[in-house]
Amino acid sequence: MATTRPAPQTDALDAPERPVHVPAPVLRVRDGRHAGADQDSLAEETPIALEYNGVSHATLLATPADLEDFALGFSLTEGIVESAGDVRDLALRVEPQGIVVELEIASACFARLKDRRRAMAGRTGCGLCGVETLSEVVRPLRPVPQGPAVRLSAILAVQRQMRERQSLHERTGATHAAAWADAQGRLASVREDVGRHNALDKLVGALARAGRDPRQGIVVVSSRASFEMVQKTAYTGAAVLAAVSAPTALAARLAHEAGLALLGFMRGQDCTVYAGAGRILIDPIPDPATD
Repeated sequence: MATTRPAPQTDALDAPERPVHVPAPVLRVRDGRHAGADQDSLAEETPIALEYNGVSHATLLATPADLEDFALGFSLTEGIVESAGDVRDLALRVEPQGIVVELEIASACFARLKDRRRAMAGRTGCGLCGVETLSEVVRPLRPVPQGPAVRLSAILAVQRQMRERQSLHERTGATHAAAWADAQGRLASVREDVGRHNALDKLVGALARAGRDPRQGIVVVSSRASFEMVQKTAYTGAAVLAAVSAPTALAARLAHEAGLALLGFMRGQDCTVYAGAGRILIDPIPDPATD
C-alpha cells in the first residue's frame, strides 16, 4: 500500500470534538434481584457523511473519533483512491445531525467514483447497504505478497496487546477493535469503533497517514471475519488476519484466493486456521512416544 506523498492532516485545534461515550442512568439487576440505580457509559455512534469533491457518497454510523483515519481508510479499502496521495485535502464539518467529512480527491479517482456511484445508507456493521450490482460486492482481490512465515506466538501476543489497549471497550463493552503489528508481533496501531468494518478502516487510514507499509504484517480484529474484513485486509497486503470469532465460508474462500492466512476463534493459546496455514509457524503436535 504505497503512499506517494504524506496524507493530508487535519489541524487538531480545528477538528470537531464529539464524545465517544456518554453517561446513562441504568437499573442494575443481579441474580434476578433489584440491585439499585446506577450510572453506566454507553458508546456513542454518530452519522458520518463522506463527501468527495463536494458530492455526497456514503453515510455510515461510527464512533466519532479518528475520523480522518476512517475517511482515508474507507477511501483506500473501497478502491476510491489508490494511495493516500490521491487525497488532496480532508476537512471535518460538524452539523446538528452528525459530522461531514469533506475529501478532495484526484480528478481521475473522482471520475472512476462517478462511474460506480454507491448510495450507502449505513447501519452499524453493515458495509453493503445500497450496493447497486453484484459485481460491486465481491471485488477482485490483489494477491498478498509472498514472505516469511509468521510465528503463531507473535499473533497471539498481538491479540493480548490489543485487548489491553481497548480503552473504549473497557468502559462501554460495545466497541470492536482492529490492530496491526509487524511480523515479530510488535504492535504499532489500534483503532476502535462501534462497527467492526469501521475499526478496520480506521486502522488502514492510520497506517497510511503514518506512512507505514502494512505488507507482511499482522491484522487482528476483535470480531468475526466477514468477507469484507478479508477484502480490506488483503488490500493492505498484510500476511495474516486473525479474528476473535469465526469467519464466514465466503471469507475463507477469498482468503485462500488471495493467499492470506486467516485465523479464527483466538482464545488464549488456541485458534483455528482456515486459510494460508503455510504462512504460520506452529509448534508440532507432541509425539506421545517421546513423553
